[in-house]
Amino acid sequence: MKAKLQRDDLIYPELCYQVIGAQFEAWNHVGPGHKEKFYQKAVAQELSGAGLVFKTELPVKINYKGKTIGTYFFDFLIENKIVLETKVRNYFSKRDIDQLYAYLRAKNLKLGIIVHFTKTGVKFKRVVNIE
Repeated sequence: MKAKLQRDDLIYPELCYQVIGAQFEAWNHVGPGHKEKFYQKAVAQELSGAGLVFKTELPVKINYKGKTIGTYFFDFLIENKIVLETKVRNYFSKRDIDQLYAYLRAKNLKLGIIVHFTKTGVKFKRVVNIE
């Protein structure tokens, strides 16, 4: 009997594996202590190399009664399914999680990933829109 390696309750498990793997690969080559934009450029190269379709700095307008009241800018929208936000810090704040959740609601998407590039490596958190 073969052991089951993948959970059935995860959203986009294979795509997530690729996206998160790209973060680790970028950090392994760039190393610690750089600006967020440098990591984003490395991640974009990794995603592109993996053949994934993505957009960067994607503007998403928020409307109220037919009028635009603001615009969000996603770091990455991958395969029109996953919002990826990158940060350079050691902790996940409630503000970051709330921001990503707002992004998901704005585009009616199911999954977002926050990635932190730290001095010691990559940390990530999945955020799910259950609405």
